[in-house]
Amino acid sequence: MEEATYRLRIKDLPEDERPRERMYKYGPQTLRNAELLAILIQTGNVEETAVQVAERLLQKYDGDLRRLSRENEKQIADGIKGLGPSKAAKIMAAFELGRRLASLPGEDKPRINSPEDVSTLMTPSMRDLLNETLHVLCLDTKNYVTKQNRIFEGSLNASVIHPREVFRFAVTEAAASIILVHNHPSGDPTPSSDDIRATKQIVEAGKYIEIPVLDHIIIGAGRFVSLKEQQLI
Repeated sequence: MEEATYRLRIKDLPEDERPRERMYKYGPQTLRNAELLAILIQTGNVEETAVQVAERLLQKYDGDLRRLSRENEKQIADGIKGLGPSKAAKIMAAFELGRRLASLPGEDKPRINSPEDVSTLMTPSMRDLLNETLHVLCLDTKNYVTKQNRIFEGSLNASVIHPREVFRFAVTEAAASIILVHNHPSGDPTPSSDDIRATKQIVEAGKYIEIPVLDHIIIGAGRFVSLKEQQLI
């Protein structure tokens, strides 16, 4: 007869050591990163509680939550006993919700007065992406953002991306003008020759259909570049 096994559970801890109970009593801001992760993980393994599993996960990434947030479910679960793809998916979902919340404007539509405004709006949701993506911000006549959307994923090459993909969205949203935003996963926002060529092609198309391209912002790690400020468009 096989010996019964069991998983160590958070509820088996003393009540004052349980992350969820402590969150209820003192608020989520008082919990350590490992305790917040443990609430998502829920159960440990035969040797460790969920908090201990979370601590090992953080050690795997040297405590760097940003590195952890970039991983997929297989990478997160790899080498961590008691942490399978299902639990890893919950962690991924929590990070994605955080990114989306950080990128949301307030109740009022955000107004763009400078490249810094674009960076403030878009960096939280774009700086940790593993692939290059191109977003288009649609603006009204007073430079308020009316809509933004990702319209392309991949290296910005004039032979691959066509202006019609950009302006189909802009025309649908009745944009008075647009701003292009894309990220460099390398962390270096310096525009490539392909970035510049593709942007110039889109700018010329905008002149033809009378939807001007005000700028193209490239987001890197902690900094950004405005092609307009660099006089590249």
